[in-house]
Amino acid sequence: MKFSITEENYTMVANVEVIGKDLFIAITGGDNPHIGTVTTLTKDSDLQTIRYPSHDGRFHKDDVLAKRVGKVIQSQLPGSCTITAGVHVNHISKKQIAVSSSMAQNLGEQIKTWLQTTDFDVPAPIYYRDSENSQ
Repeated sequence: MKFSITEENYTMVANVEVIGKDLFIAITGGDNPHIGTVTTLTKDSDLQTIRYPSHDGRFHKDDVLAKRVGKVIQSQLPGSCTITAGVHVNHISKKQIAVSSSMAQNLGEQIKTWLQTTDFDVPAPIYYRDSENSQ
């Protein structure tokens, strides 16, 4: 599934891939999409983030967007969720920075609505019992 929003002359996109009951979400946009951060969460666990170094040695701040989306969708997650985020707008303006949070909120709301109407009924994995072993 693909969700997007455009404001202040740039577009932010969330590509959502379902893997069993788990979600992989890639948030990208602007002039130079990339992977700046990785955020993980489940319905019942805290968000955890890894921030990658950027070209100038500082660390990417895209987790602000991922965390916004994650907090919106967390209560509806059917399994685990991994969110990568990387939005870069060349010569970004203060207005563009200001709307980025509401753009991520909007993406989260779009995904949440989709989650509420999507069936994640997949077969449960089968494991060996203590009394069994592989052949």
